[in-house]
Amino acid sequence: MAHYVVRFLKNVAGNNGYEREACQGSFETEAGSPAEASQLAEVEFCRTERTADWSLYADRIEATEANFPS
Repeated sequence: MAHYVVRFLKNVAGNNGYEREACQGSFETEAGSPAEASQLAEVEFCRTERTADWSLYADRIEATEANFPS
C-alpha cells in the first residue's frame, strides 16, 4: 500500500478577475491505488463537511502519491 495525499479542488475567481485553484480540503490515506485513495477521501470529506455529495464543495479530486525521503 502507498501513502496518498488527496486534495479537493475548486476553481474560483480571484481578486484580479482570473480563475485560481482553491483547495477545499486535504486528506492523507493509505491505499492500493489513486482511485482507491480518492474513494476513501470522498467518504472522509463527506463525513467532515456533513454532506452527501463532495461535488457541492469542489470541482475535482487530485490524488498524488506522497514522496517521503527514505
